[in-house]
Amino acid sequence: MSEPSRKGKAGARRAATSSFASVARVRDRESERAPTRVGVVDVGSNSVRLVVYEAMSRSPAYFFNEKVLCGLGSELGETGRLAPGGRVRALAALRRFAALADQMKVDALDGVATAAVREAEDGEEFVAEVLAATGITLRIATGEDEARLAAQGVLMGWPDADGLVADLGGASLELCRVGLGAVGRGVTLPLGPLRLMNVAGGAAAQDQLIEASLGLARGVMGAPGGRLYLVGGSWRALAKLHMARTNYPMKVLHEFELPADEMLALAEEVANADPESLAREAPSSKERLAVTPMGARVLAGLIRAVKPAQVAVSAFGLREGVLYEYFPDALRQQDPLLSAARETERRLARFPGFGAELAAWVWPLFPMATLSRRRLIEAACLLNDVSWNAHPDYRDQGVFEAVFRANLSGVGHAERAWIGAALRYRYKAGAGRTPSPALSLLTPEETADAKLLGRAIRLGAMVCGSAPGVLPGCSLDVGAETLTLRLGPEATALAGEVVLKRLSAVAETLDLRPELTTA
Repeated sequence: MSEPSRKGKAGARRAATSSFASVARVRDRESERAPTRVGVVDVGSNSVRLVVYEAMSRSPAYFFNEKVLCGLGSELGETGRLAPGGRVRALAALRRFAALADQMKVDALDGVATAAVREAEDGEEFVAEVLAATGITLRIATGEDEARLAAQGVLMGWPDADGLVADLGGASLELCRVGLGAVGRGVTLPLGPLRLMNVAGGAAAQDQLIEASLGLARGVMGAPGGRLYLVGGSWRALAKLHMARTNYPMKVLHEFELPADEMLALAEEVANADPESLAREAPSSKERLAVTPMGARVLAGLIRAVKPAQVAVSAFGLREGVLYEYFPDALRQQDPLLSAARETERRLARFPGFGAELAAWVWPLFPMATLSRRRLIEAACLLNDVSWNAHPDYRDQGVFEAVFRANLSGVGHAERAWIGAALRYRYKAGAGRTPSPALSLLTPEETADAKLLGRAIRLGAMVCGSAPGVLPGCSLDVGAETLTLRLGPEATALAGEVVLKRLSAVAETLDLRPELTTA
């Protein structure tokens, strides 16, 4: 592709800068419309990655994702320059990424370079080489930029995040406060694994440097007892190791959470482990596991310094933080779980719009539901019909697995299990099947609530065939001894044996007697 055609893309290239202007303002100047396909090129100290996001959605789809572990910063501590071999590999990867972006018709392509390029003597030279060879302009992020973008990424996938975000790259560690949907103060520290591996004096000297550096960031850490959000490949590898060892029932890393003392014990053990021994346990690449012990050493020091109550893993970080800058305020305010559920209903359900009616119709069954539970009920109702075209014998299993594998954010692991369980009961309740191990994440009371919702969804869908416009004229009334389904004048003809059978199942769950009345 010629250079002029690259420049002609709406928002596709931007001038290199050490401070990040608002992408939204740049976008408004360059194009009358928001981009629908955004690519982010992340040039880090250890890896170079291209992620393409499809559509401006609060839970965007990952259209494409490719990573190359180049080790650009592997020699930074010794030479002050980028690793020559890493430069060659990175440049080759970026040429491919530019070509892929053209083939995929990416509307906007943002390139971000972090600590290694920022600090290397030949960093600016490398940025110029990339521009000449690929047409990609790399914006060089300051440490504060990097901390802010990582925190924005956490907020993108975790809107109610409240605590300290820690983003570990190959050459640096960024810390930033988040809370009430906003990003607070951030700081960067020279604690990346590639840098620490070159510290003379072994583990004792490394621990001393970690402790001293973290001591300078006390003002950002906040009070003990909060939540620590982890961003970075080394820490995701730790989470994968724990999942493998404990036979954890889910493989989704986002919002995986452990008590701080349990994560500390794991980090202290792995800090002194041999990468080859970890490779026999952890489902991660050898290149990633080579730096995981040092990443664990940093994490152990961080937990001891911050003293959080819980440690959680975020699959979203700097790249999602860049995408977040494209979002108008109205989109940022959306609930990512409900936004994704509505979009899934729009694409896959027989009658989009029925889910919202169904959610309003089942509320009387859950008068004591908290706000957090109500959003799960609404999400389940929106997703109730997305597996309609699966084989009838496997709809319950298919919808359960779909919830677990879906690209959902703003939902914890137990919450995923609850939505999946409700949708499983929406069909045949998995009669005769072995229960999913993921149900072990739920208490007996939560499982009972999921069963009630699933049976209610099954009833509501049966009344009208999942077609909108009927349920608003009907009602469910919970009495002291009876559960009454009242069909409005326009729904009288829909009464039947099957409807009564489904009503009886819901009433049985509540230990009530079913009644069906028509106007």
